[in-house]
Amino acid sequence: MVRQAAIFDESAGPSAMEHTAEASTVAWNIDPGKWVDDHGDYLFRYAFVRLHDECRAEDAVQETLLAALKNLNTFGGRASERTWLTGILRNKIVDIIRKSCREVVLDPTETDLSDFDPLFEREDEFKDHWSDTLSPRIWKRSPEDALTESEFFGVLHACVAKLPQRTAAAFSLREMDELETGEVCEVLGISESNFWVIMHRARMSLRRCIELNWFMRPQ
Repeated sequence: MVRQAAIFDESAGPSAMEHTAEASTVAWNIDPGKWVDDHGDYLFRYAFVRLHDECRAEDAVQETLLAALKNLNTFGGRASERTWLTGILRNKIVDIIRKSCREVVLDPTETDLSDFDPLFEREDEFKDHWSDTLSPRIWKRSPEDALTESEFFGVLHACVAKLPQRTAAAFSLREMDELETGEVCEVLGISESNFWVIMHRARMSLRRCIELNWFMRPQ
């Protein structure tokens, strides 16, 4: 939950608030005082599912609302107020991910696929094919149906949160925010070949986790 008081810099004094109110009247009658009530929970969820940390998500939302206040005159009314705020938040999240991932040296295990070797271990003529016991199962519910169930997103988030930081970030930036491969590599400070290995690890891990915690559980 984003706190209302945290949006405004109390040390700025009444003049800052008066200026904001005046600007909001000019800029499409936007009322920043309603942002927390109208968009706070949505923006927090958007940030949390990508950063997997409540404190960082709340900080990102607060920085977004402050940035929106300072740049209120850039809102042109071509998109909805929420879409405009989400765009600012998206850029904040990318900056946070860029900073945090570049502070950590790429661990060789992040591009090592040997963890998945047991999935393909078998002694018959189909060596190197899926193991009979660990191969992907036939899902009782389709992915399309799962996406309509809010509980599924809780499982997905929990599975993504279990991934290594850079792996989770790569998956979120590519699959959730639809950044191009080159953009993701720039943000994470990795090569394109490393990116594809990391994405393969992410998809394999997520498939197994989601199978165990959603598609194969008793209905």
